Amino acid sequence: MDYGFIRAASVVPRVNVADCNFNSEEIIKQISLAGEKGAQIIVFPEMSLTAYTCGDLFLQTELLDSAESALNRIKTASASVDAIIFVGLPVRGDCAIYNCAVALSGGRILGAVPKTYLPNYKEFYEKRWFASAASAVETEVELCGESVPFGTDLLFKSGKVVVAAEICEDLWTTIPPSSHAALAGANVIVNLSASDEVLGKHGYLCELVKQQSARCRAAYVYSSAGHGESSTDLVFAGNAMIAEDGTFLARSDRFGRGPFVVMADVDIEKISNDRRVATSFADCMSYNRSRYRIVNFSLGESKSGGGADLLRLVRRYPFVPAEGKVLADCCEEIVNIQVSGLARRLEAIGCKNVVIGVSGGLDSTLALLVAAKAFDWLGLPRTGIVGITMPGFGTTGRTYANALTLMRALGITVKEISIKDAVERHFIDIGHDIAVQDVTYENSQARERTQILMDYSNKVNGIVVGTGDLSELALGWATYNGDHMSMYGVNAGIPKTLVKYLVKWFADSYFSGNGDISPALRDVVETPISPELIPANDNGEIKQKTEDLVGPYELHDFYLYNMLRHGFSPRKIYWLACHAFGDDYDKATIKKWLRIFIKRFFAQQFKRSCLPDGPKVGSVSLSPRGDWRMPSDATAAAWLKECDEL
Repeated sequence: MDYGFIRAASVVPRVNVADCNFNSEEIIKQISLAGEKGAQIIVFPEMSLTAYTCGDLFLQTELLDSAESALNRIKTASASVDAIIFVGLPVRGDCAIYNCAVALSGGRILGAVPKTYLPNYKEFYEKRWFASAASAVETEVELCGESVPFGTDLLFKSGKVVVAAEICEDLWTTIPPSSHAALAGANVIVNLSASDEVLGKHGYLCELVKQQSARCRAAYVYSSAGHGESSTDLVFAGNAMIAEDGTFLARSDRFGRGPFVVMADVDIEKISNDRRVATSFADCMSYNRSRYRIVNFSLGESKSGGGADLLRLVRRYPFVPAEGKVLADCCEEIVNIQVSGLARRLEAIGCKNVVIGVSGGLDSTLALLVAAKAFDWLGLPRTGIVGITMPGFGTTGRTYANALTLMRALGITVKEISIKDAVERHFIDIGHDIAVQDVTYENSQARERTQILMDYSNKVNGIVVGTGDLSELALGWATYNGDHMSMYGVNAGIPKTLVKYLVKWFADSYFSGNGDISPALRDVVETPISPELIPANDNGEIKQKTEDLVGPYELHDFYLYNMLRHGFSPRKIYWLACHAFGDDYDKATIKKWLRIFIKRFFAQQFKRSCLPDGPKVGSVSLSPRGDWRMPSDATAAAWLKECDEL
């Protein structure tokens, strides 16, 4: 494997019913093509050597012999491809015929896995021809002149890749065999299927595949029969799908003449890390111990060694849901989580007033909108929200105007308190030269603003709603005991790349048609991100741009997600980032900001160790009470060393 990936292919070949020579030629052709593209797991449909719709021909010796001869040809062909291959055919036991998935690799047959659950209802009547794996007494069968392992207790292992097979109906049962196989160590499940098409069935099937890959925390490679099967009573449209931990990596079209082929790079490292983090998976393993036989085989390195060659989507914005209606629905859910958290806190402490510092920037705007929605939900007047704008040395007319417009349009209580005089007095007290625009110059302003918010909340018997977001917490981009502190941080679980989408959602949905609020929100989205602690330029525009100083948030959010959600190393994060952002950033830039992210993430943990309460929203949180418990004096040496070696 390279970077933890292995390439899988789901193939739906052309078939002729009962024509094993034709079918094997088509399969061999597809094996060769998939192998040339680097596929290392190649899966064909149920009964792909004979076709699934042979009916009583399955009881004919001629068909069984032809299928075995065809398997022998595929066995020979497998020697020239660095892959494990699964084909479907009827296999003779001592006293029965079994519907089997046969695994081949390196010119040898690795084993035969029989189908456990035989459908025998409505259009299916498999028990007429086949016996269930549950009734089998054999542990080996004769195939192509050799004795090979036989049973549902087979796992095929090469290094960290462990593959298990099940067949069609097995997936549709209450406890699929793949559940037991995953608990025994399988991280890739293959399903050889022949599922016919009826109205509404396909959507249900897709959910089954996704959900089983999620429950098993595994990759699921599914291949189902297509064109060429008998249409006497049924139609087979051909389905090739690859899912990983609840998400589709690739899917084919349906109802074509075929062949259908989909390929994707499965992340075995991600699967392994997720299983380690989810302790319930290990508990389930200990409660459901099953004995499996390991069949070893050998695979070379994955062909997905270059970023351009990676066959899977690497999302630039992993915190941001998909576009369109899905994004809108997710934005609504996220905001409702924030609103519910704040509303519950206000109810719990019997508080009817909140204080928010409103700068006209992204984060404070989102916090203000959430507070307004929470007050509406609680049936409280919005006048209980005190928005304080606190102009300082770097405040621009653009942000100042947007702050006032939003507060007035929302109908909250508006306060304006300039911090200039207080900060200048403070500089005199501590002996700081106002001409020196250093960290003292900046942090003094942030702490003065926080002092105003805290004291004013005492005055109105309210709480300070924090505005800082997840990305700032990761980087420590906050003044300790300044904007770092509040009584409840509604944005604590929201990364910067998502904040923009949420504010835009408010503009397009919640306040759509509002001639004052909606345009102001859109302008907030377009405003450069800045703490505005340094005076503006000669044109009155923002001079201090956060991303010029700390780096692009789209990169930092990408690093944060892959480091915390998946536990990836700097080497892998860098490689993925080059793949996702290679058109916009060169490798040196990606490496530079990755190193800065790692250094800041470790050095700034002390700020996260004393964070105020705030709701978890996505799969990544930095709460010291929940998701992220890290010592403040941990060293980043190993991470930085690997980064420097890139």
